[in-house]
Amino acid sequence: MHKLTCQGHSRLRLRSLTFPPLSPKTTVLPSGTPFTPASGDFPGSAGSPSLLSPPPPHHHLPEVQVREMKADPRKPRTERPREYSGPKARPNRSTHRVRGRGPGRRVQGSGGEGVAARRLRFPGSTTDPSRLSGSDRRISRQTENIITMLKGITRLVSKAYKLDSGRFLHIGTQTPQSTAVHLTNQILLESPRATSRTSESDPAKHGEQHEGQYYNIPLQDLKTIFPHGLPPRYVMQVKTFGEACLMIRKPALELLHYLKNTNFAYPAVRYLLYGEKGTGKTLSLCHVTYFCAKHDWLILHIPDAHLWVKNCRELLQSTFNKQRFDQPLEASTWLKNFKTTNERFLGQIKIQEKYVWSKREITEKGSPLRDIVEQGITRVKNATDAVGIVLKELKRQSSSGMFHLLVAVDGINALWGRTTLKREDKSPIAPEELALVHNLRKMVKNDWNGGAIVLTLSQTGSLFKPKKAYMPHELLEKEGFDALDPFLPILVSNYSPKEFENSIQYYLENKWLQHEKAATEEGKKEMLFLSNANPGQLERLCAYL
Repeated sequence: MHKLTCQGHSRLRLRSLTFPPLSPKTTVLPSGTPFTPASGDFPGSAGSPSLLSPPPPHHHLPEVQVREMKADPRKPRTERPREYSGPKARPNRSTHRVRGRGPGRRVQGSGGEGVAARRLRFPGSTTDPSRLSGSDRRISRQTENIITMLKGITRLVSKAYKLDSGRFLHIGTQTPQSTAVHLTNQILLESPRATSRTSESDPAKHGEQHEGQYYNIPLQDLKTIFPHGLPPRYVMQVKTFGEACLMIRKPALELLHYLKNTNFAYPAVRYLLYGEKGTGKTLSLCHVTYFCAKHDWLILHIPDAHLWVKNCRELLQSTFNKQRFDQPLEASTWLKNFKTTNERFLGQIKIQEKYVWSKREITEKGSPLRDIVEQGITRVKNATDAVGIVLKELKRQSSSGMFHLLVAVDGINALWGRTTLKREDKSPIAPEELALVHNLRKMVKNDWNGGAIVLTLSQTGSLFKPKKAYMPHELLEKEGFDALDPFLPILVSNYSPKEFENSIQYYLENKWLQHEKAATEEGKKEMLFLSNANPGQLERLCAYL
């Protein structure tokens, strides 16, 4: 092995390279002629200095010419200092640096010509596309696509005027044939109106001949009788259609028959509406409530009892009984709605006891019931006690004959079972420990006369119950079932064939169903199959058609 020592430029370090021994070999040139190097062709051959001998003094290695591969010259970035007039001043846009490269972008100085020059190729332009940058090409392609699309729309609209005006967007004057078809369709749409609706808006006159038909409730009555208690989706439907219509169903007719023949000298009868989810129990209760309100009944309506046993916004220790808890916000809200519904009775009913709220606030015996309601609304802290007093006074005076009392509670199964409310030590609160629930339990007892009690079982919003449960013994359990026994159960089932047909016609009349096959027999069968004739499921299904 030979050791080669090279002395290069002064900036280079001394390098030691190791090469294998050199020996002359025969090399074949590209032309095919063998070539054997001579003795003087290699540094280690005879007649040349030895590689192992030190270089002579002042001897320099021959210069080696290195060919440098030069890349395409790049234009250096022009970065000018930003001019600031203060710590938050904006930079001078005339000297702002542009980071882009390429022939389509030029950096301008402070002469005011701009920061960059862009040239876009529009149809008919003579600009070379190769000189455009990537973003410019994309903008140019998008412009061409938009122009092509506009040309296609122009041709389509021009052909539309040549078609039958009654078959394409109703452009121009209709021909006699299309006008006749249009009138025929109007007759077909208006003819079911007589079967899907009834002009009889008084619930007292509803009978079996009206079953499955819709009747109209004036919007003004809806605001006074139902300030709360209507299902949220029904409220949205009223706003959409601009009218409030309820279907006359068999469970409501049965219940109305019982109420018309009530003997008010006997204890109040408890009626319990039950059924699967979405069958219309709440709207049947509203039908009965509307009947009682139109015939001078005093309405004591609890729209959703589940709201009293879960998600309470404020819970305070009761001032009347330290073992119970007050819910002032829920009580105050209920008192406002109770006042709206029964305004005409609050001045007529006189309280029979003296009630002391504080040292300075006292409601004397013989004062109108309105004073108690106003006390609970203005003094939210006393709202729960005000609700208890109102219930006690109504229950005591219902037998006087001054008024008939309807106690309507939606979701009565919430009064028994479990709650989501907890004390400060995280221990659960039982329903009977809530003052509102305690007073309402006493109100649904049949130890008073002069009215009726209409209750519904609701799985929606119920706590710790199976989703498919709807029978009274499943939702009330033993404690609630025994507390309500005896009661008259009324099953609210899915739509009958007649009710289903009228419901579809009602949605078609109000343009709620706009699918082209919604009015056909095949479309109705498909909707019947998908909804299983459940009113709630059908309403949700029609919302997407």
